[in-house]
Amino acid sequence: MTIDSELERAYDRLRAVLEEMGSVVIGMSGGVDSVLLAKVAHDVLGERALAVTADSPSLPRRELREAEELARLAGIRHLVVPTAEVADPRYAANPTNRCYFCKSTLFARLDTLAAERGIAWVAYGENQDDMGDHRPGAVAAGEHNVRAPLKEAGLGKAAIRALARSLGLPVWDKPAFACLGSRFPYGMTITPEKLAQVEAAEEVLWQLGFRQYRVRYHDDLARIEVAAEDMPQLIAHAAEVASRLRAEAGFRHVTLDLAGYRRGSMNEGRVEAISLVER
Repeated sequence: MTIDSELERAYDRLRAVLEEMGSVVIGMSGGVDSVLLAKVAHDVLGERALAVTADSPSLPRRELREAEELARLAGIRHLVVPTAEVADPRYAANPTNRCYFCKSTLFARLDTLAAERGIAWVAYGENQDDMGDHRPGAVAAGEHNVRAPLKEAGLGKAAIRALARSLGLPVWDKPAFACLGSRFPYGMTITPEKLAQVEAAEEVLWQLGFRQYRVRYHDDLARIEVAAEDMPQLIAHAAEVASRLRAEAGFRHVTLDLAGYRRGSMNEGRVEAISLVER
């Protein structure tokens, strides 16, 4: 592995954090953060590290398959466990702190696994750049005493991607991904059927070669976000996209958001503060 001295120090800090932990269960979604964490934990701790992917209707089947394949390629000890956050009426109601209930469900499941297997810690892929963002899941992590080794080692997104690339992880340049529940306006009830609609719609975009996109759900209308530079390509395929989203995902109307893809667009125009009452 060839990396510069600053990145090497960050890598050494991460290895030291994991060595100190001794054993760990890691929530591995399949994104670059959690995959890097799982890979380094495996390298440092061997069989004392277990990566776990939560399987629910909010996770696209393609993402699940990719997580399983990544674990296989990297030699990571890996387990897929079902979770049922969508069955929780507090999650399904889709409040602004929806992620709190999702992560609470996940961390409770990982706590149980760790206790059953005699593993000391549970960890997840929060990093230094996530601090200060709207992340109700971090509240759940604190309540469950879940650690964030990437953040503890001072690693931000750029360093994580650089390390992932140097370690040969194919997800090093994977676009950011959020669970399918993030496609719905706050307050709109989330159901497995609606999640399946969004998954089917986004699969169409994937098959057409797009990699940074979202399909936002507005009842019978699908609002597509793609990067500005990808808009000409989408427009060139407009008739096919509209036809397939109607036929394969059940939407009546299909629109392109001219503001383009932006992370967390469902947060726009709302107050960031999360009241304790919502929890």
